[in-house]
This record gives sequence, C-alpha cells and structure tokens, in this order.
Amino acid sequence: MPPAWPARFDRISAKFHEEMNLAQLRTARRLSPASLGQSLHVDLSVIANMETSTDMYIRTLRRFIEATGGELEIDARFPDH
Repeated sequence: MPPAWPARFDRISAKFHEEMNLAQLRTARRLSPASLGQSLHVDLSVIANMETSTDMYIRTLRRFIEATGGELEIDARFPDH
C-alpha cells in the first residue's frame, strides 16, 4: 500500500463519520422535502418541523430514517457494562 493511502483513508473515513442533521441527510439521499412528505404522508410543514426539531420521539426519527432508505439503530452504553 502506498504511504499516502492511510492518510487518505483517514480523511475519507472522518468525512463519513461526521454528524448530519436531518435536512442534510435528506439532501444527501437526493430527496426533496415534497417527495419525503409524500413518502411519510405528511405536509411539507411537518417535514420542516422534523428537520429543525432538536427533540423528537424515537418513532418519528425512525420513520424519517426509514423514508430515506436507512435503518435506525440505537446503542446504549453504560460505564459498568
């Protein structure tokens, strides 16, 4: 492996592990707010509220993720386990 590859891999990997908000996720999945609204059977205003909300139910987040083609996984970690 050429010497430059590990550094390049680290940069690419870091880019994929950055946090995305829901609007960025929708855009990255090449979905318009209207198409996502149709998929979820909700108005555009609901999509806007979902994308700007800082607090939502897990089931709402799960529906959004699934509508963009993903699967939501939640991992709880505790210091003693």
